[in-house]
Amino acid sequence: MASCKKGRMKDAVFRRLVSLALITVFGIVLILILFRTNTISSLINSDIYESTESIEIIEPKIPKLLLQNELSVSLHKRNQIPPRNLDLYPKLVKDRVVIVLYVHNRPQYLQIVIDSLSRVEGINETLLIVSHDGYFEEMNKIVEGIKFCRVKQIFAPYSPHIFSNSFPGASPRDCKDKDDPVEKQCEGTPDQYGNHRSPTIVSLKHHWWWMMNTVWDGLTETRHHSGHILFIEEDHFIYPNAYHNMLLLTELKSKKCPDCYAANLAPSEVKSRGEGWESLVAERMGNVGYAFNRTVWRKIHSKAAGFCSFDDYNWDITMWSTVYPSFGSPVYTLRGSRTSAVHFGKCGLHQGHSRNLACLDNGNVNIVVDEIDKVANIKPEWEVRKYEHQAGYQAGFKGWGGWGDVRDRELCMEFAKMYV
Repeated sequence: MASCKKGRMKDAVFRRLVSLALITVFGIVLILILFRTNTISSLINSDIYESTESIEIIEPKIPKLLLQNELSVSLHKRNQIPPRNLDLYPKLVKDRVVIVLYVHNRPQYLQIVIDSLSRVEGINETLLIVSHDGYFEEMNKIVEGIKFCRVKQIFAPYSPHIFSNSFPGASPRDCKDKDDPVEKQCEGTPDQYGNHRSPTIVSLKHHWWWMMNTVWDGLTETRHHSGHILFIEEDHFIYPNAYHNMLLLTELKSKKCPDCYAANLAPSEVKSRGEGWESLVAERMGNVGYAFNRTVWRKIHSKAAGFCSFDDYNWDITMWSTVYPSFGSPVYTLRGSRTSAVHFGKCGLHQGHSRNLACLDNGNVNIVVDEIDKVANIKPEWEVRKYEHQAGYQAGFKGWGGWGDVRDRELCMEFAKMYV
């Protein structure tokens, strides 16, 4: 009997030891899983985002004065989708310049810029973000066809183009043209010239400001990006050497031009193709292919009140006339003396919405790309020539109007608070 009891006790001890061993192994596995998750999280936070195993969801604050509709909610959810082509491009270059292409609804234009981007040397090393002002299926399909790099789409969920009967779109109660709000019993605040808001026009500035706040502070893929981000539009033809030239410019900027806040692919004068000098050029920041870093974005964001209250529907004129002058010192951008991007659009951002109406010479552009435009043509040893006195919009310009409605100004400020 004693031997039987001892045998049962040994069996019980053995089973307990096995159980403890299994628990220990399970604990180790669990710790490894947690460690791996934390490692992935730290990679995301250090801007080496190479995996989709752990996705950081960043919820923006919904603007107080808006009620989202069904389309707005669905677009907000789509903005959380990871980039496509991760299988084709599993790793990105560490010191990449992220590219942001912002578009509205000009499919012929978009196809041209996408074709030009497909021939850019080094485009496969980085991430392309396409920011849509509204949702248009043909534009969406063109972007979904991109295979030459990682690509992520974001859609402005508060675009006037997705609100058909309420602000920020056109509301039935809105004043129009030069209506007297008291006499017409309508809603709206006129601009400095007595004109009431046009939803399709104000969307230009709303989209740019929403996009900037979202890209810098609201996307998993870029909110910790410490380098430069390059911004282009749907009517910018990009030369094959653009990316490598931009890498050089962003590297040389701090060394060659301490007063330069940004780098540009093209002259500020959109019709210019450059001087062709054996030197770099410092001038006023242009709106064709411009890039800056998070330090500059923080300075811009700190001037949100000035940006949102300036009575001009153009984001770039607002920047030139009130934001840059408020920095307290001249704001220059660094570029090469030969352009690496060309503005080819012949009509405004919100004109030519369909293939039948697009004003683009039947969809063709005649842009000569020479051999020198196919490889990086900026040399680090070049000196910098500075344009100290330039024509254009300066501090004190009162704006072209179109941005007088209090609701637009409040929405603009709400965008500035989305991720704060």
